[in-house]
Amino acid sequence: MLKIAINGMGTWGRKLVDSVQGSTKVKFVKIVTRDPARHREYADKAGIGLVTSYEDVLKDPAVDAVLLATPHSQHAAQIIQAAKAGKHVYTEKPLALTRATAQQAVDACRAAGVTFTLGFNRRHAPAFIEMMKRIRAGEIGDVLHIEAHQAGPTGYRLKADSWRSKRAEAPGGGMTARGIHTLDSMIQIGGLVSSVYAFSDRRNMPAGIELDGTTSMLLKFANGVTGYLGTVFITGELWRVHVFGTKGWLEMRGDSDLTLQGIEGAPQRIDLPKVDKERALLEAFADAVAAKQGFMVPPDQAVNGIAVLEAIVASAASGKPVAID
Repeated sequence: MLKIAINGMGTWGRKLVDSVQGSTKVKFVKIVTRDPARHREYADKAGIGLVTSYEDVLKDPAVDAVLLATPHSQHAAQIIQAAKAGKHVYTEKPLALTRATAQQAVDACRAAGVTFTLGFNRRHAPAFIEMMKRIRAGEIGDVLHIEAHQAGPTGYRLKADSWRSKRAEAPGGGMTARGIHTLDSMIQIGGLVSSVYAFSDRRNMPAGIELDGTTSMLLKFANGVTGYLGTVFITGELWRVHVFGTKGWLEMRGDSDLTLQGIEGAPQRIDLPKVDKERALLEAFADAVAAKQGFMVPPDQAVNGIAVLEAIVASAASGKPVAID
C-alpha cells in the first residue's frame, strides 16, 4: 500500500483522493493545507490527517510519496525537496513553467532514485491506449501529421482572485490547465517537438481573468512529423486527437470514443469501456513505486513538453517560430 500526502487540496485534489477510496494499492494519509478548518469535515470523514507544513510530511516516515496539486510555479522546488527527502513524487501538470526548472526537477528525482510521474490521466483513457496500440502495430502506417484540440468553458468558471487566473501561473492561455494534456498525447505519438509557431489572444475573456482565451500552435517534430494544436478557454467541451498516417487515420473524441479510417471504405467506430482515469493513474503510480521504476513519463518527453510551453509564449510574443534544441 502506497501512502501518499497531498499538498494542495482544492476541487481537483478532492477528486483524486475520492478516486482511490477502497483501493488496495493507494491510500492518502495526510493533507497539507494552510487552512485546516476548511478541510476538517472532509478529512475526518475520509480518515486523513491534516498538517500545515509540507516540510513536516517530508520528514514523516509514514509517508511514502507526495502528490502536488499546488500552484504551477511551486512545482519544481517542491519536487526537488521531496526527492531529496526520499519521497516518491506525483505532480499535477505542468511539471514546471520553464525548461530549466523542469530539467532540474527531473534530475533531482533521478539522482535520488525515487519514482516520478505527472498527472497525465489521459494516458490511461481507453481510447488513447487503443490508439497507441494500433499506431505501434502499424495499422495506419507511418505517422505523418497530428491534429489535436482541447477546449471548454474553464475561462468562464475562473475567479479573478484565483492563482489559476494569473498569467504568471498559466502562460500560453489554456495550455497550462488543459492543452498540456493534449500536447503530452502528441509527444507520445510523434516524439519530441523541435519547432513551435504560436498565436495567442485574450479576446472575449471575462473581466479580471488575465489569461488568453484562444491559443493556436503549429508544431514540427524532430522526426519530421507535423502537427497542429489548439486550445479555446471560452467555448463548449471538446477533446480531440487525430493522427494521420500513410494507411489511414485514427481519431479519438473523448476517453472511450475512437474512430479508424483506412485508405478505402467507411470509418469504423471503436467503442471502448469507461474507466476512472484518476484511479488508474494513481494505482499505476503505486505499481511503479513497487517495481522501482524511476519515471512513468519518459523524462525527455516531460521536459520537452515544458520547452514547448515556453516556446509557445515566446513565439506568440515575437510573431516568429521558435526552435527547440
